[in-house]
Amino acid sequence: MLIEFELYQIVITEGSQTQVIVVREKGGKRLFPIYIGHNEAMAIDRKLNDRQVPRPLTHDLLYSVIEQMGGKLMRVIINDMQEDYYLGLLEIRRGDETIVVDSRPSDAIALAVRAGCPIYVEEQVLNALQSRGS
Repeated sequence: MLIEFELYQIVITEGSQTQVIVVREKGGKRLFPIYIGHNEAMAIDRKLNDRQVPRPLTHDLLYSVIEQMGGKLMRVIINDMQEDYYLGLLEIRRGDETIVVDSRPSDAIALAVRAGCPIYVEEQVLNALQSRGS
């Protein structure tokens, strides 16, 4: 079962390559951190703070490609967890077709921020987190 989450917090630590975003259950209390790279954190932060760059960076470029090809990012899904890594999916709609693309959750969330689309987490991921005590 998919549960809707939202980006709750982004923590950028200067000088560190690993940054943190926190997602929170929409209308609920569950939340968890996702450790991401510096570039992805900066891409999310830039969009949230409406900071423009003169030329499109990677996430802006991919979002533009999706749109220019007639697609619309409908939602992103954190669908699994292997060891300590989350796995994600992009769900893109083009006409009557739904295209599902494998993605790192950090990239998926950076795109979701641009598209204004929802973020979902599979319940099995939440169960795995709970069993690990996170």
